[in-house]
Amino acid sequence: MNILINTVSFFLRLATLMLIFNGAPFVMDSVFNGSNFASVYAEDSNKKKRRYPALRSRVFAQLETAQKLADEGKVKEGLTFLKDMERRVDQLNSYEAAMVYNFMAFIHYGADETNLTIRAFQKVLEQDPIPETLEQSTLYSLAQLNMQIEKYDEAINYINRWSKVSGDSGNSKSEGLLANAYYAKKDYPRALKHLDKSIALEKADGGVPAENVLILKRAVHYELNQPKLVTAVSEDLVRYYSKPKYWIELGNMYGEVGEEAKQMAVMEAAHQQGYVTKGTDLKNLAQLYYMNGAPFKAAKLMDEAFESDKLEKSLKNLEFQSQAWMVAKEFDKAIPVLEEVASQSDSGDAYGQLAEVYVNQEEWIKVIEYGEKALDKGQLKDSETVHIAMGMAYFNLKQYDRSTDQFTQAKSNEKFGKMAEQWIAYVSKEKSKRQQLVMEFGEEIEQL
Repeated sequence: MNILINTVSFFLRLATLMLIFNGAPFVMDSVFNGSNFASVYAEDSNKKKRRYPALRSRVFAQLETAQKLADEGKVKEGLTFLKDMERRVDQLNSYEAAMVYNFMAFIHYGADETNLTIRAFQKVLEQDPIPETLEQSTLYSLAQLNMQIEKYDEAINYINRWSKVSGDSGNSKSEGLLANAYYAKKDYPRALKHLDKSIALEKADGGVPAENVLILKRAVHYELNQPKLVTAVSEDLVRYYSKPKYWIELGNMYGEVGEEAKQMAVMEAAHQQGYVTKGTDLKNLAQLYYMNGAPFKAAKLMDEAFESDKLEKSLKNLEFQSQAWMVAKEFDKAIPVLEEVASQSDSGDAYGQLAEVYVNQEEWIKVIEYGEKALDKGQLKDSETVHIAMGMAYFNLKQYDRSTDQFTQAKSNEKFGKMAEQWIAYVSKEKSKRQQLVMEFGEEIEQL
């Protein structure tokens, strides 16, 4: 009995190695059932039973010897022993010969000898008669192995043979295997047909679609340029297998199909669950916040990305954060970021923005200070905005001539010309009023 248990254990250990099709188990039935070896493979009661010879105890003992050698790590010796049995194959019945080749296949597979594994399994099929379930498991294994070595037509052929022998139109795993083969052949419509069948069969059994089947279905829809269907499958992946990458991918697909509100909702939910960990994804979420009217959240998230060292404080990233703070009217927070931008940039635009910030805070001396820095550094996108900011500062400091000079430098610009001319007129009017007051009340009015 111990010998029997150990042998079954060996076959089961080998079976676990045969995870060829993305986690689909290698088909291997129990080989022994007590001493009645011939009744091991139960046949369908509704079918005519296939008759085959029994596995004799003498042959069983020889197989057990080969198994013991393999267990001891003497794989070469175990294989040599089996080849000795093969040389006397004319003394074995069909079932016994099939078991020798089946055992050889397992040993070759354990040694990563795929072609030899296939050859041994093919030898199993050459024996006649053998238990129907052994034939089925061997056909399925050959389909998996041929997928592994990229012989897709052979894989399809073995699955079709398996289906015919089993009298089964297919199960979710076999349909998934066929889908993989057709996908590899770039026959996407057929791949989709078998994927949909795999999913339907799984649901009919009360299960959920296999993760690898959904991943392949998403890839097929992508190849067929069907972004809305890619999005639908991405939703299923989040629904059934809530992994961080699936949340991110779903958010990206919502953006692809123009559903920005859903994109932001999904990405925000993913962030709350701790799924948004890459710097690029954090910035994408920050940009979504900004575009959807939440600049404060955008700038705060950029802070989080910087502080966790997930995002580099590059010029582009700092420019985006400074813009978000400014749009959120958080000028005190925008100032240090703009200072960093100014130190990195080759242009004076950041100094110009700082001048604008200080206009909002009515700190006129600083407006002039940063305006001059902006003009000195140069390469400005809109130097006119700097001149207008400085014109306003000089006006509030009652330096009317300097104010007019700044506005004059801006009035030639098509975008800001009209504003500059209005300011020039206003400054002139206020200057005249001031001069009139001085004439009436004397120089002391200048102190007011």
